[in-house]
Amino acid sequence: MSDMYSLKNKNIIVTGGGSGIGQAICSVLAKAGGVIHIFDRNFESANQTAEQINATNGSSYPYECDVTLLDQVKALIQEIDRDHPLDILINNAGIAHVGNAVNTSPEDFDRLMKVNVAGYYHMIHSVIPYFVNRKSGVIINMASVAGSVGVSDRFAYCTTKGAVIAMTYSVAKDFVKDGIRCNCISPGRVHTPFVDGFIAKNYAGREKEMFEKLSMTQPIGRMAEPIEIAHLALYLCSDEAAFVTGTDFPIDGGYIRLNS
Repeated sequence: MSDMYSLKNKNIIVTGGGSGIGQAICSVLAKAGGVIHIFDRNFESANQTAEQINATNGSSYPYECDVTLLDQVKALIQEIDRDHPLDILINNAGIAHVGNAVNTSPEDFDRLMKVNVAGYYHMIHSVIPYFVNRKSGVIINMASVAGSVGVSDRFAYCTTKGAVIAMTYSVAKDFVKDGIRCNCISPGRVHTPFVDGFIAKNYAGREKEMFEKLSMTQPIGRMAEPIEIAHLALYLCSDEAAFVTGTDFPIDGGYIRLNS
């Protein structure tokens, strides 16, 4: 039983691993024996996550990477794979936006598409050739319940996360015969520093009220903790999930099914 969910010596890229859900995923996968390669636009954040992992006898490496830049992504993955043959990719880097189809500017729409969709494509496009050569590989895309149901004033974000779910299905189907598994995770609201910052910026003086209001949109009565999302990622990365591909996994406190 102690070997269940082991990722010993697996080389894993986690984008957006410097904070929030990505940071929790890095920590949990490192405890399972994975060698974590942390991609983040903010090198200091990536390095801080790496230092925390390495201080507890884990193994991790930080990298400054902008996933919207394909050439940068390709060069970095080629460099890493030379010494650390890659086994797993977790696409987690993403940004959010508040607005509907009318008041979302073209600039904001394009910005979300570049990070949340093109960024995932750049990573997948760059990693898959290595996986195909080895006839093995795991890809996990972080989607959202916003990709499956309408969320008020999240037009651009919903659009990008719907694309991520469809992307997951496409990749899973195209590469299943190459030994590659591809799934996505769709969290509901998760309590991260981003949420706290969003509330502080938009609801100054009403932070506690709004936090409770947002928490109660999940039928279970609270937001998820990042580590709860990370545990699902661990399962999907592991050999215990060897029969699982082409699937979206909501982890949402009942948001999708129990609110309908």
